[in-house]
Amino acid sequence: MDKNEISRIFEEIGVLMELKGENPFKVRAYYNGARIIELMEEDLHQLVEENRLHEIEGIGKALEEKIIELVKTGELEFYRRLKEEFPEGLLELLKIQGLGPKKVRVLYDKLNITSVEELERACLEDKLSNLKGFGEKTTKKILEGIENYKNFSGQYLISTGLAYGNEMVKVLKTNPLIKRVSLAGSIRRHKETIKDIDIIASCDEDNRLAVMDFFTSLEGIKDVKEKGITKSSLRLPMGINVDLRLVGDGEYPNALQHFTGSKEHNTALRQRAKEMGYKVNEYGIFKGDNPQPVKTEEDLYKLLQLDYIPPEIRENNGEIEAAEKGNLPNLIKTSDIKGVMHIHSNYSDGHNTIEELVQKGISLGFKYIGISDHSRSAIYAGGLKEEDIKRQHEEIGILQEKYKDIVILKGIESDILADGSLDYSDEVLESFDYIIGSIHSNFSMDINTMTKRLIKAINNRYLTILGHATGRLLLSRPSYTLDIEAVIEACGKNQVAIEINSNPHRLELDWRMCRFAKERGVFIAIEPDAHRVEGIDDIQYGVGVARKGWLEEANVLNSWETDKVLEFLRKRKSNI
Repeated sequence: MDKNEISRIFEEIGVLMELKGENPFKVRAYYNGARIIELMEEDLHQLVEENRLHEIEGIGKALEEKIIELVKTGELEFYRRLKEEFPEGLLELLKIQGLGPKKVRVLYDKLNITSVEELERACLEDKLSNLKGFGEKTTKKILEGIENYKNFSGQYLISTGLAYGNEMVKVLKTNPLIKRVSLAGSIRRHKETIKDIDIIASCDEDNRLAVMDFFTSLEGIKDVKEKGITKSSLRLPMGINVDLRLVGDGEYPNALQHFTGSKEHNTALRQRAKEMGYKVNEYGIFKGDNPQPVKTEEDLYKLLQLDYIPPEIRENNGEIEAAEKGNLPNLIKTSDIKGVMHIHSNYSDGHNTIEELVQKGISLGFKYIGISDHSRSAIYAGGLKEEDIKRQHEEIGILQEKYKDIVILKGIESDILADGSLDYSDEVLESFDYIIGSIHSNFSMDINTMTKRLIKAINNRYLTILGHATGRLLLSRPSYTLDIEAVIEACGKNQVAIEINSNPHRLELDWRMCRFAKERGVFIAIEPDAHRVEGIDDIQYGVGVARKGWLEEANVLNSWETDKVLEFLRKRKSNI
């Protein structure tokens, strides 16, 4: 059993223990264990083999024993018995926005609700209003959550797809019969959500059956849905399907391009090929009946007199025309990022100390790092009072003396209040190097009120970066209603940067609006919104969004050198 599956099981154990009303410290231990395992870079099987699990911070004796059992047997008796205490559908209820383990337990105990269908029926029959902690507004929100759940059912976050997909590709590469292998489909184009994991591989025709035997026998799969010599499909325990297509190595570039998509991009490409006297499909590119040899995707595009089009922008949004004219953007890369500024420490709801965050930044080669804890209105997240800010700034000053190789910036994630003002007085706001403004409450405003609220905040000279601009949570909560184009226009006018929040549940500013922002001269900050050191690595997902939105290094604030960033922060604060 691999680390992704063990992480999922520990997460589910935490949920089930919450449903039981277990000690919160025990519950948190499993949630923390799930995160530690998910982000672990060392080989889990090797740690078990060498009896070194106890060296991993956060893995106590109880978790160690369960990890060993899972690694060695693929099963966990404790988990099996825990699941048997609850109906299977109960876990599904937790996917409804606004329902946590405590509320689900009430619904189960009082109304014997064990499925989404039963919950919807109970809401429509007004059976929840008499329950403590529920009411008319709660019922309405649950019904909205059910509708969102139905819309998003069968979809998964890009982070989930990449975690499992990259692991699958890694394992397939160990098979000597496979010549080339790659992720394909929407996951290769870095769509924010995906339905399945597509993999393309090449091998000799005589070896296809052996490769498929290898693929369908991999550890950690739930079942084999389909098995053939050119395509096989597996289902992983969390429900996502993995499809493997096998082709000859000569067909590999065409198959990879075709199954990467998008459908719209491929249609436009085929039309271009037809006008040039070629025919393109997943088997090759042909002049009449004669196949034209290509060794790579780059060769395929070159044959059609196009610059190579990166997978992320293959959406038929003008990329073919730009490739024809040599005007494709030089897309931003993760290695271009020189620092991050949206990070939470243990002063608010973060897990790590400021020093630990600074050390992580140094290990990543960052030239600057900004600490931006929650502001005072975010009581639920331990928002900073004025005395906390003073203490934090003093600590940052001491750490700056200790760590000369990185600039430590003093920031805050200020709540944008209902009237559009920022948390704290101007005097307090003046003490920060920069301010990220985000909405964390009052999501239900009408489009005009919400838009005016945001534009008022953008007009405030202390606001530097607009955080998670639309408030969406992928697969659970839609954006609040606002005129996003008007908001972007206001940011351009005021030289306020907009964040691409790299948390896989957010991934906004949406890639579809990134080009609009770029054209309006708005700078983008690719930020992790990290609440622990490992979360900083989420910038890879934000970079994927930026690439999909045609962004280049010059468009991304935190790809700039330190002096240029500091000058941008100073000018914005001075309202120059």
